[in-house]
Amino acid sequence: MALFAYKVVNNQGIAEEGVREALDQQTLVRELQQQGLIPIRVVPAQDKSFLGFKFKSALVRLNQKEIGMFTSELATLLESGLPLDRSLTILMQLTEENPKLNKLCADVLEKVKAGKALADALESRQGVFSKFYLNMVRAGELGGNLGGVLQRLGEHLERSRELQETVSTALIYPAILLVMSLASLFVMLTFVVPQFKEMFDSAGKALPVPTQIVVGLAEFLQSYWWALLLFVLVASHVFKSQMADPVGRKVWHSRFLHLPLFGEIILNKEIANFSRTFGTLLGNGVSILNSLAIVRETVSNMILADILEYAEMQLKEGKTISDALAQQNLFPKLAVQMIKMGEETGRLEEMLIRVATIYDKQLRTTIQRMLAVLEPALIISLGLMIGGIIVSILLAILSVNDLAF
Repeated sequence: MALFAYKVVNNQGIAEEGVREALDQQTLVRELQQQGLIPIRVVPAQDKSFLGFKFKSALVRLNQKEIGMFTSELATLLESGLPLDRSLTILMQLTEENPKLNKLCADVLEKVKAGKALADALESRQGVFSKFYLNMVRAGELGGNLGGVLQRLGEHLERSRELQETVSTALIYPAILLVMSLASLFVMLTFVVPQFKEMFDSAGKALPVPTQIVVGLAEFLQSYWWALLLFVLVASHVFKSQMADPVGRKVWHSRFLHLPLFGEIILNKEIANFSRTFGTLLGNGVSILNSLAIVRETVSNMILADILEYAEMQLKEGKTISDALAQQNLFPKLAVQMIKMGEETGRLEEMLIRVATIYDKQLRTTIQRMLAVLEPALIISLGLMIGGIIVSILLAILSVNDLAF
């Protein structure tokens, strides 16, 4: 899901602007048209372009931790028996040190006092709350159990945040190690090797082949470092352009899923997120078709989103979700069989939560296995490259000494 800023004309001919989350620009355009609006402009909200350079938008958004805090604290107040308006008033006082959260509470309270339902008040804060979140709140209001639903929603958000942080934290050390490795090689080639070059040149003897390769690489980096930097910038721009295009993004998402280890991590993360979100929605009274449509929009990988769209179409034709997923040959057989068992026994919600738990554990196991392979591989690679540079210099020094004697 991405955040887009849009400008539309309503049925009264009045221009409106706003910000909303959607899978891509085309999806948002269709949603706006279905609401009877005429889209004039739909652009990514997080970036603004000037002369080809990207700058961050001034749009202020709540992060996942702040949304989770708002949800859990509001649930606690409602579960203690306080009415909604009183709970929001207390929550405003508790969040005075967080201006963004405090403003959210004030805006929602104002709309609730004006007679709006909580889900409608939250929906007016476009781009902050996902459709999944809003439908959960709406189901809680309709069922008369808003506090309990918010409590489960807060737990869901916390688990999702922990899952995301697990992946992010696991990749920090390999990323630092990779950057330090490249920096060490750059320093060796641009500052250390050139110190020996003058001595090699004055010797008047042909250098060994390994030394010639290292010296040539050092000279290239000294003379054309800007070309390397330009290549990285151009490659980054091309990648961003392809990711901004739905067709190009789908191609890359397919490649990501087929990467060794990383593909397994992405798949396990998406399946855990899909299963938990789907199960949570079903458990709070949202219909299976609406739940599947909402879950499809929470999936970040377009290949998996297409599979869920196919499952939604098959479900409308009277077929089962498990059969539709099995036909696509991407979802693991264990997940498909557990979903099928849940459909046959009428315990789909329970089985989906179990699937989420299983793939949470598999995700952590896969990350640990990846780190067990990646970290030593990076260290050994760095050692071999630096060792190769040192050996090539020593070979040249020995060659010069032989010439002297």
